[in-house]
This record gives sequence, C-alpha cells and structure tokens, in this order.
Amino acid sequence: MLERYEVETLLTLAEELHFGRTAERLRVTTGRVSHVIKKLERRIGAPLFARTSRVVQLTPIGRQLADDLAPLVAGMDEAVRRAVEAGRGVTGRLRVAFLGEWTAPVLLKAVDLFTRRHPECQVDVHEVQLFNSRPSLADGSIDILIAAYPFDGMACGPPLLSEARVLAVAATHPLAGEESVSLEVLADHPVVQYPAVTSAGFKRDRTPEHTPSGRPVTRGPVGNTFSEMLTLVAMGRGVLPVGEHTRRYYPRPDVAYVPIRDAPPILRGLVWRESNTTARVREFVRAATDANPFAPAAVAG
Repeated sequence: MLERYEVETLLTLAEELHFGRTAERLRVTTGRVSHVIKKLERRIGAPLFARTSRVVQLTPIGRQLADDLAPLVAGMDEAVRRAVEAGRGVTGRLRVAFLGEWTAPVLLKAVDLFTRRHPECQVDVHEVQLFNSRPSLADGSIDILIAAYPFDGMACGPPLLSEARVLAVAATHPLAGEESVSLEVLADHPVVQYPAVTSAGFKRDRTPEHTPSGRPVTRGPVGNTFSEMLTLVAMGRGVLPVGEHTRRYYPRPDVAYVPIRDAPPILRGLVWRESNTTARVREFVRAATDANPFAPAAVAG
C-alpha cells in the first residue's frame, strides 16, 4: 500500500514536472521529493519519471500510475468532505437558483421550510438564464437549481411541477386560432432552438428533430434567453413548444399559445452536481419535496 504523502508527491510532481515547484507546493525540500520518488520507483521496479538537467517527464508507467491514482484520491477527499459536513450538521451557505419565473414560488416554499428546519444554514436565491444555468452548476456558482427535466449529466430530485405543453406561435400565425394542435405540426414550421449549452436530452424532449411519425423538423433560429426565443416566435421566425405556465408569466399580445393535445407533460424539479451531494443539498431536496406535497410522483421516462 502507498502512503498518502507518497501519492501526493507523485501526483504533484506529475502536474508540475519540476522538483522545486513540487517541493514548494508540498512545503518540503527538493531532496525529500527526490527521496520519495526514488523509493516509489524501487517499489514499482521501473522509472516513473525521466530526468535530465533541464527537463522532468513522466514515463509511460508513471503516467499510467498517476492517471489511475488521481480519481481515487479525489474520491477519498470527497468522502472525507462529506463526512465532515455530516458531522457538523446542516450549516454554512447554500446557493439555490431558479430557471423561469413560474418555478420561483415552488423554490421559495422549499427555502422557507428548509430555513425553519436548519436556521444555521444561510440560503441565497439567484435567477439563472438558459445560457448560464448549466455552467453555474458546473463551476460551483450555485449548488442546486430548479429546472425542467431532463437535465443531462446532473443528479435529479423528485419532480415538483407538472404542466401541459402548448405551442407558442406568432399572434398572426395560421395556427393561432386553433383549439389545439398535434406534435405533427412541428414538421410544417421551423422550430426555434434553445442555446447550444442546453443539454442534448432536453433539446430532444422540447425541440425534437422528428415528429412522432418520423417526419423531419426544420431547425429555426437560436435564442439565448427564453424571452429572446419568444421574440423570435413573435417575429414569425418559428414556433416553440413550451409549458402552459408560459401563458401566465409571459403574456404577450404578439404571441399565442395553442394546446398540444398529444404531448406528455413537462416535469420540473431540482438538479445538482452528483459530486456536490452534500448534507445541505440532501436536506434541501427533502424540504422541497415536503413543501410541495401535490407534486408528481415520478419522472416520466
């Protein structure tokens, strides 16, 4: 078994490829770094680094060992962090966000219950847009987000909102006067597209490439925010399937909302990075579920 200081020395030198900088980071002498690496190489039975007077490089064996060890160390550090948080209880700060004004009331009910249960944890509430919702989760700017499913690559809690789908069209569009439409009409009109950062699964669900019968759907222009997408609809550049709550929160005289009679409902809930499943996040998900007892029972799949 390798000692923790041996693994840290190996991985740090693999990053820096410089004995002096490695020693500075680890707060030891360069002689100590050299001694540890030589000891590891004797144990492995092969060189891990190729050294010259000016260059330090990983050997293939050294690279393989570093690549294998790095995720294991990261997993150990994460496990320790979670244990420390669990031992401290639910304290600190939790940054929650909503995407779409109609999700804010559900989120605020969760915040209220969570705060009453855990008064020592401060909750900050933010609004995100389509273009920065995923990056904000990825870079840690926010801890948890209420958004529409599916949200690829993230952990998902129970759905908290369910709404029927409607088709947003320009007020002067031929479909504006219809009582309802089928998903098949998507093949007859360009469909406004979500920004590139939106997950692939979400796009397939909301703006599919084909209708249920297999007819191709023409891709319309891309919008960076939801308001911008609706403006493209109002300009006659395309149509857009949305949730029925859009009628209430985005009423526009230049946009009509027509029910889609054969589309499944849109489900929304909490999403977060799997690696950020802290005690705070778990308790917030529980509070959100308890605060919204009439939420859908399961994600449709």
